[in-house]
Amino acid sequence: MNQLVVTEADLQAYVDGFLSQARSEEIAAYLAARPEELARIAAYRGQNDGLRALFNPVLDEPVPARLTAGVMDVPVQWRRYAAGLLIALCSGAGGWMLHSKLQPALLAKSPLTNANGLITVSGLARQAAIAHGVYAPDARHPVEIGADQEEQLVKWLSKRTGATMRPPKLGKLGYELIGGRLLPGESGSPVAQFMYQEAGGQRLTLYVSTDQAKSKDTGFRFAQQGAVNVFYWIDGKFGYALSGGINKGELTRIAYAVYEQLDSRVQ
Repeated sequence: MNQLVVTEADLQAYVDGFLSQARSEEIAAYLAARPEELARIAAYRGQNDGLRALFNPVLDEPVPARLTAGVMDVPVQWRRYAAGLLIALCSGAGGWMLHSKLQPALLAKSPLTNANGLITVSGLARQAAIAHGVYAPDARHPVEIGADQEEQLVKWLSKRTGATMRPPKLGKLGYELIGGRLLPGESGSPVAQFMYQEAGGQRLTLYVSTDQAKSKDTGFRFAQQGAVNVFYWIDGKFGYALSGGINKGELTRIAYAVYEQLDSRVQ
């Protein structure tokens, strides 16, 4: 049986939705057998979603008169063709450059505001918010390993991250563990994500990184990205970020409950 050949170009086209249905199904099967590659592609899609949320509102703004001078004399049909061609070219070239060359720079510029509306560049909070935005809304596959296999999840994440990873218990606060997954961190190192859900369907995610030893962004902090609120903190080499669509007060209360459990659960 011939082995399926998948190039980086195939993966980038898969992310951007440029493949045929048949080829997309082949790539999906290829990724299903490669969790690390799947996590990387999911992260790329999360970046795309973040960029769309950031720039889509601009599409509704009126075009400045100085840019349309002389253009309005061109027939509408030709203007549409030209605009479509320009968008296609920019999207294709820009997407390739973003994924293959400018990923770190884009992440560094991704807007994230704190409680005072000021821009912050915390990679931990930004990555956690993006990961939450990608996986929390997923109705079918929000996690890689479910809570019914918690011990397997713990062993797998602990082995991959090099640290004991045990999800805090939040049942008394109304949130039950539904599972977790492995993600690529900002520097490429493995990161654990645990997901919780309450009876009404609201979900929270706890993002745990082990490469924060050089971070100076210590202490408890609150940040926002779109509709996602993030409460995060650094403890030694560990970085924790609790993300959700609930209000700051409720998220803070749960974050402190998480913090109280972590000393004995993550070593």
